[in-house]
Amino acid sequence: MDIFENVLLMLVAACLLLQLSRRLALPYPSMLALAGVALGAMPWVPHISLDPHLALALFIAPALLDSAFDTAPRELRRNWLPLVSLVLVAVLLTTAAVAWAGWAFAGLPLAAAITLGAIVAPPDAVAAAAVMQQFRIPRRTLSVINGESLLNDAVALLVFGVAVSAAGSAHLPITSSLPMLLVAVPGGALVGILFAKLNLHVGAPLFAGTRSAIIFQFVMTFGAWIVAERLHLSPIISVVAFGMTLGQYAPGRNAPRDRVHSYAVWGAVVFTLNVLAFFLMGLQARGIVDRLSGPALAHALQFAGIVLALVIAVRVGWVLFYGAVMRAAKHRLGFKPRRIAIPSKRIGLLVGWSGMRGLVTMATAFALPTDFPGRDLIVLSAFAVVLGTLVIQGFTIGPLIRALRIAPDASLEEEISLARTAMMDAALSALEAENGTEAEAVRDEYRAARVLASDTAEPQAKTAHDRLRATAIRAQRQALDGLRASGRIEDDTYHRLEEEMDWAELNAIPAADVRLQSV
Repeated sequence: MDIFENVLLMLVAACLLLQLSRRLALPYPSMLALAGVALGAMPWVPHISLDPHLALALFIAPALLDSAFDTAPRELRRNWLPLVSLVLVAVLLTTAAVAWAGWAFAGLPLAAAITLGAIVAPPDAVAAAAVMQQFRIPRRTLSVINGESLLNDAVALLVFGVAVSAAGSAHLPITSSLPMLLVAVPGGALVGILFAKLNLHVGAPLFAGTRSAIIFQFVMTFGAWIVAERLHLSPIISVVAFGMTLGQYAPGRNAPRDRVHSYAVWGAVVFTLNVLAFFLMGLQARGIVDRLSGPALAHALQFAGIVLALVIAVRVGWVLFYGAVMRAAKHRLGFKPRRIAIPSKRIGLLVGWSGMRGLVTMATAFALPTDFPGRDLIVLSAFAVVLGTLVIQGFTIGPLIRALRIAPDASLEEEISLARTAMMDAALSALEAENGTEAEAVRDEYRAARVLASDTAEPQAKTAHDRLRATAIRAQRQALDGLRASGRIEDDTYHRLEEEMDWAELNAIPAADVRLQSV
């Protein structure tokens, strides 16, 4: 009961901090990190321990699904070069630099040092995106950061799994675990795709319009993780493949009510897990500080500071180096990759400074076995990196954007205007064959909405005949799907307008046809 009460207290504090972060234009994960420290430091808060396998599945699977669902393969292909630079090179450089520090300064075994590097290597885009969206920075930059957040989680967690396995088998070199990846990665992807197909072709039609649809989504998400893990495949890749497959095909198959409820539930779940993770990290840090004392604690804190400095410096240094090389290749050698944007110095500095760590770093630290070599030092260092990056970078990224004077990007509003105009045209064409006063009233409504579509204002739809409204909405959906399929609009535009259409369709459903939700 004490644990439950403290979790409720943390959730209430998180809700208040979320409102405060909005008013101050600060990323809410930064506020949660400070709250986790404050609550974890309270002597009356009981210690909580989690099974390592449960910690990974509980915290990582929903976060990966949430990111993967919103990640379009088209965007990954378009931004492949900067993504490879960040996902592979930056993550591996960070892992190597931190591993060297752990081996040289802390005396950690090589496998344990690499484990620490893999834990602190992947940035979390949530905090950076929360601030950047307020300043309307270039969408392509946001797309790269979001895509990086998903893919580098997978890369770092694969390295983490190999290093932990090697540390648990001291007589085997770390390279002996590498051949596993040749089977684990494609096998995990296949499991994820199969679970997504099962959800689309069985779960969606079977549970449409009921609360069971969302429960089935949870079962499929964690099922993809567990099955892949039991088959000794990559559960991370499995959930990523599951989420990306659903993101591409589920919007056209699920009922509007199911989508609205699903987005709301998953958003609340991921937020709650973030809150719980910061709370648990604060408790773990308190326990480690209690076990260490005197010179041992001072050395641990010094080493944690070194790790934090390395994590920030390696990312900033690599991103600036990558940008300089690309600009030099463009100007001196005439090299310009097709459809690949070359970052300016200001964008490079912003991307480099956006490498805040979050949920994945904390969850992997929780997942270390209690007898893992140097566990206390690794967990304390991971917590220092999460807290340090969220506070130092999180609180300064807004002023940095203002100082860099990056021009606002209005392309999202322009695409929304383009899509709305096309959708209104489709709706008017679908209503041309309808006769009567009600049909003319609905046409007038959509003509007015089409005029507004040239602006960014929301269409002022009014009550009209339900059947005619449904006809128009179906035509709008087809037009929206066509714009997305042809590449004229991006996925963030598509999902925003899809949500509008979901609410409009729910509003247009005749009262007699509304199905009562049941389990």
